[in-house]
Amino acid sequence: MNSIATSYSFGLFIDGEWQETEQTLNVWNKYNQSKVGETAVSTAADVNKAVAAAKQAQGTPFSLYDRYEVLLKVAQLLRDHVEEFAEIIAKEVGKPINEARGEVGRSALTLENSAEEAKRIHGEEIPVEAAPGSENRKAFTRRYPVGVVAAITPFNVPLNLVCHKVGPAIAAGNSVVLKPAEETPLSALLLTKLFEEAGLPKGRLNVLTGEGREVGPLLTANQEINMFTFTGSPQVGEQIRREAGLRDTALELGNNSATIVHNDADVNQAAQLVAQKSFNNAGQVCISVQRVYVHRDVYEVFMEKVKEATSRIKLGDPLDSATQMGPMIAEEEAIRVEKWVNEAVAEGAVVETGGKREGVFYHPTVLSHVHADMKVCRQEVFGPVVAVQPYTNEDEVISLVNDSEYGLQAGLFTNNLALAMYAADRIHVGGLIINDTSGYRVDHMPYGGVKKSGTGKEGPRYAIEEMTEEKIVVFNL
Repeated sequence: MNSIATSYSFGLFIDGEWQETEQTLNVWNKYNQSKVGETAVSTAADVNKAVAAAKQAQGTPFSLYDRYEVLLKVAQLLRDHVEEFAEIIAKEVGKPINEARGEVGRSALTLENSAEEAKRIHGEEIPVEAAPGSENRKAFTRRYPVGVVAAITPFNVPLNLVCHKVGPAIAAGNSVVLKPAEETPLSALLLTKLFEEAGLPKGRLNVLTGEGREVGPLLTANQEINMFTFTGSPQVGEQIRREAGLRDTALELGNNSATIVHNDADVNQAAQLVAQKSFNNAGQVCISVQRVYVHRDVYEVFMEKVKEATSRIKLGDPLDSATQMGPMIAEEEAIRVEKWVNEAVAEGAVVETGGKREGVFYHPTVLSHVHADMKVCRQEVFGPVVAVQPYTNEDEVISLVNDSEYGLQAGLFTNNLALAMYAADRIHVGGLIINDTSGYRVDHMPYGGVKKSGTGKEGPRYAIEEMTEEKIVVFNL
């Protein structure tokens, strides 16, 4: 790839070729609203053509080792172009440049892990001979690609979440039709150029752009797609599941993440981590801390420390390395968060710090005197707001955490091993993080939730299991 560009123009990528369309869609810098680039707008014919190319590619051999080599090469190419990708992410998302660099590094690691897992896909021996009458039989299982995978990704982590879907799908031997979010498609399209450069066989990755509400139903209507993997809202996830019918789905649908601070915890560490992981990417992360439950013994100390840490967060231009929090994805989202906070205040909540909107920015906000039925506690804010509430005992706080439609991840600060294990057994989430917040994730761990947080797991090894089918082979000897 060439050096950093100031503006990008991308067509669709179908069957190994870039294709222009009559209509285009602009991509805006979320900080200053200047134009960053433009992308093509997919039609029904484009969707059908991309799916057909993906299906045809399944007929061409693509060995495990070749998949490994391509994925590893793309990972290295990403590391060679950190600054270009980080600048695009900072502009199209509004993510601070240091966070954006971190996303690029994680994306490379996700693809590297996917490459390694491509060589580890395996089955197992099944002792069918242990059943009476089957003494002369032997059996084993093997895993096969599901076929064509439609990957639909969100705006908030536009590179790494693409890698979390495309990397394992290719490692498993599938073909992918990718639909990135219309607000932030540029990093995914630039990544596609790296796959092209790395020698990915044509048809194995096809990229469609345009409005999600237009392209999404065209994808679910195409019966040649074998699986859908989606990250986004519960409403859209439920729609995909309905329209997918009996086809496989993996859905990551958000959270209103809770973190507990017990009275034996390191309160200073807890406050610093809560302040950090409530406001990453302006709180627009599924596992951003939203609800914090603090034991009454340490509540006042925690509040002072978290307010102090939050008030120090520097807002500004995402391309400025001193900026710690950038704008939200759109002013309408900042207005929505403002309304939710004002509604909570009208219901009795107190703004401890923040609580102010300036255009597309909403200042990092800590609320107290909240209750479970407030929108800022009950729904997913997906913005820079954290609500803090005291508790008295372990069973009370576990009940408070579980009182949610969601169950992606939760955090618990404690030095009591018995409490940690007690909570691990009783808190109903996909992941419980001890002595850190709900916002902890590394990219090779199993990641996924329960309840309205969705179904299926990410993390290359676990996503490959989702994206393959197990077959048993039985010999009568």
